Amino acid sequence: MHKVYLLIGSNRGEKKILIEKAQERLGLLSVNPVLSSSFYESEPWGFESDEWFLNKAILIETELSPESLLRQILNIETDLGRVRGAQKEGYESREIDIDILLYDNMVIESEILTIPHPRMHLRKFVLEPLMEINPDIIHPVLLISVKDLYLNCPDKSAVRRT
Repeated sequence: MHKVYLLIGSNRGEKKILIEKAQERLGLLSVNPVLSSSFYESEPWGFESDEWFLNKAILIETELSPESLLRQILNIETDLGRVRGAQKEGYESREIDIDILLYDNMVIESEILTIPHPRMHLRKFVLEPLMEINPDIIHPVLLISVKDLYLNCPDKSAVRRT
């Protein structure tokens, strides 16, 4: 059984409904009930948009491999209206975005998947909801708790618990 921390976000359409649908679908991949943070609003990170993001972190326990889980996540995103842009670099508005933050204590760097998420320690909108679920979890590369990552995060963008 693998413990996997995910971040679900949206800044287009019915954000809360889309996130709840994604969480429900992800819950079907979990053998135990999903643990979930509150919702958090955050300004766009890495690009300009008038639409703020709504985010939440969840913990699932799954028997899926990281690659199989990623395939399931990509299917869920597509089913919920995510259209991936032609651009490979940069960020854009989206109906739904699901990121694998941590997968047990694994460190994976492949063409399709990087775990832990390579920028999670730089983003308050990731760390704040993750800290609500488990402030003591240790980043497997940086060897620092989520709480300490949050306290030392250079990100100054606004994040509000809703």
